[in-house]
Amino acid sequence: MSTPPVEELPLIISVDDHVMEPKDLWQSQLPASLKDQGPRVVQEKVRLHFEGGHYGFTRNDPDGQLCDLWLFEDASVPTGLLHGPAGLPREQQRNIATTYEQLRPGTYDQAARLADMDQNHVQAALNYPNTFPRFCGQGFLERTDKKLALAALQIYNDWIIDDWGAGAGKGRLIPLTLLPLWDVDLCAAEVHRCAAKGANAVAFSENPHKLGLPSMYSGAWDPLWQACEETETTVSMHIGSSSSMPATSPDAPLATSMSLYAQNAEGSLVDWVFSGTLQRFKKIKIVYAESQVGWMPFQIERMDSVYKEGRGGVGPNFNNDIDDDASNNDDTNLNVNLNINNKLPSDPLPSDIVAGRVFGCIFDDLVGLKQRHDVGIDQILFETDYPHSDGTFPHSRQVAHEMFTAVGMNAADCYKVLRGNAITAYNLPTHNIPT
Repeated sequence: MSTPPVEELPLIISVDDHVMEPKDLWQSQLPASLKDQGPRVVQEKVRLHFEGGHYGFTRNDPDGQLCDLWLFEDASVPTGLLHGPAGLPREQQRNIATTYEQLRPGTYDQAARLADMDQNHVQAALNYPNTFPRFCGQGFLERTDKKLALAALQIYNDWIIDDWGAGAGKGRLIPLTLLPLWDVDLCAAEVHRCAAKGANAVAFSENPHKLGLPSMYSGAWDPLWQACEETETTVSMHIGSSSSMPATSPDAPLATSMSLYAQNAEGSLVDWVFSGTLQRFKKIKIVYAESQVGWMPFQIERMDSVYKEGRGGVGPNFNNDIDDDASNNDDTNLNVNLNINNKLPSDPLPSDIVAGRVFGCIFDDLVGLKQRHDVGIDQILFETDYPHSDGTFPHSRQVAHEMFTAVGMNAADCYKVLRGNAITAYNLPTHNIPT
């Protein structure tokens, strides 16, 4: 069977888009005692720059551009054109400061966003944060005043459920909520609170250890995963949600990290499996956003191999003995992670554990689509990444069709990748999205 014509492809469900947070959201809702330190916007001239592998900026630069600058306690975060260049030709997408009004209205206005989704053949979309909250709420985690941080985070969650995802957006703008990552019990409570309001997707870090939090191996997150199971909440992890990107050296260009970004998802998947988390919480589904899927078959095969050999602290043959390589290593700081509590059950294999529960997202991954049956055709999702520079607006359906045609996908597989798998991953019938 051949790939159907582009006009016969179904409406898209994008599992990785972004929204610009309303400039007045927190100042209009925080108690008066918290407003001075809470999230707020000032306008000033700012110059953005990229040096030594990192983005930076200079405030009150007379040669800079007028900027909506977010202030939150001791943090300052500039709004940049690359936060929302949707609709601009690629050559005009530059790393410069900007204001909301200079961006496409669909980046922050609900009615304009729905119109852009219609133009892009997108029925529904999951929206991650875009500016200072960052991809799993690190902007709240990093603040000193945790009372203020919790109040601000809950205002965001209420907004994305009750405003952005309500009214005309109901069933189209799927709420993705954030967690107070500094307290696992608060995390579990927030999952239950948001689920009661109709939200069953939450953002988490691809590697909490890099945020100064307990690792996946600690077991500290188990109350959160229990709450996710109880509420059928899907765990979503975006690249960069560990506040780090793969790099080879400090002087490597940004292109190096951009080319290696799937490495974060690879490490995260190994953590979820070898920590035993997916085994202990058998109902949880996890999604990796903007990481593509071509890496998955090899990584899963490698995990199976390591597991079956019983080496490195996991597997049915694991007996808690340090192997020869580790015992001959004089580096006393080497963490061989031989805690007996991390011993995994002898069955099933990692590949069995991952099947049907771990989802990856694509927007330009021909290698992954060629290997779609090795990845698992039911585990590949589609994203438009609106309004970012990697996004495919307003040509997402055409881009998808070109990829599907190149690898010879039939109508059934096209349907699964464009929407069917997303309906399963995020339990979207609860949002009145038909199959």
